[in-house]
Amino acid sequence: MSASKINVTYRLETRGDMGALAAKIASDQSTGTFTELPNETADVRARCAAQVVSITPLPDAQIPSLPDAEGTGPVKRADVVISFPLDAVGTDIAALMTITVGGVYAVKGLSGVRVMDIDLPSEWACHPGPQFGVKGSRDLMGISRGPMIASIIKPSLGLLPDATAEVVAQLCEAGVDFIKDDEKLMSPAYSSLEDRVKAIMPVIRAHEDKTGKQVMYAFGISSADPDTMMRNHDTVVAAGGNAAVININSVGYGGMSFLRKRSALCLHAHRNGWDILTRHPGLGMEFRAYQKIWRLLGVDQFQINGIRAKYWEPDDSFVQSFKDVTTPIFSPDDCPLPVVCSGQWGGQAVDTYTRTGGTLDLMYLGGGGVHGHPMGMGAGVRAIRQAWEAAEAGVTLAAYAKDHPELAAALAKWGGE
Repeated sequence: MSASKINVTYRLETRGDMGALAAKIASDQSTGTFTELPNETADVRARCAAQVVSITPLPDAQIPSLPDAEGTGPVKRADVVISFPLDAVGTDIAALMTITVGGVYAVKGLSGVRVMDIDLPSEWACHPGPQFGVKGSRDLMGISRGPMIASIIKPSLGLLPDATAEVVAQLCEAGVDFIKDDEKLMSPAYSSLEDRVKAIMPVIRAHEDKTGKQVMYAFGISSADPDTMMRNHDTVVAAGGNAAVININSVGYGGMSFLRKRSALCLHAHRNGWDILTRHPGLGMEFRAYQKIWRLLGVDQFQINGIRAKYWEPDDSFVQSFKDVTTPIFSPDDCPLPVVCSGQWGGQAVDTYTRTGGTLDLMYLGGGGVHGHPMGMGAGVRAIRQAWEAAEAGVTLAAYAKDHPELAAALAKWGGE
């Protein structure tokens, strides 16, 4: 019998007694039910019963997160840590999600529940984790130092394969290290994955023959059918590709596990759908908990938005997400490459550098910030590189732009936004 535990931190909200609610969750999600049972013996409870470890009160909420008959506050809030015996859960992700997450949201008497963190014991290191991660990504791109500068195919949908290949040629010439399909682009009728690979990979190889540098291109291979996804994977590998975009929430835990065990590609994770889980602060799941599972499953590169993103996420949330994915679970090898994205154009480089601890171990992905530069794509890439040079040197963008026209043009176009 293992003494190891899985500790889950829940942010709970209730009108009733917080201790009683926490105990009810621990019971309902392990050995108990609504009434006493003759077979729920002390021995059974010792093996498998969850236990409340701590209750840390928080300020009351003035409005309940879930509507109820009363509809008004205040309601009590607390961070509650519940410990689940490893013997009751094992190391299977489906079991973990079912026991520690799935049923908790159905419990009576709460008006809010959010999974804040999942602390896993060393037995969970059995999962494969990233195949490439930070170092492998650098090696595949031939970038020993500095941020990896990336871009994305724009427009997101609509380009035919040959037109896409033309954009790829321009981005390669512009000097990017990485290009990706938009997450919305998988294998539509007008641009099947097979046709896209046939059009793009000769461009990648031609650029490598000319310059000695193979730009990493991540093709969208996601599918709800794992066999289809593996066929897509094999198409990319056969053509000499080395990366794929995976819409992790769309393919699911099982799909990701199936792929990772067989994959020869660097897996670039797009987390679209995470927002469904997290936008309400009193419900859902914190990124800190969410990202651990995907990392253990084998994500190599993880998109996490960025400073002054074009979407809803506040800067502080991005900074915390960056810290989360760069904090080892069991060892540094289980850290993916953080991908800073979403409306990035170089104007956020200094703040990103400062707020992430002065690290250059990241991918900086610009879409419109590259394609929309008034002097063209090449200037867009150079402007981003110049912004990162300024960040590392401790120089303001305005000062650095005096001798760098590409950065100056980017500041003139987007600096007031």
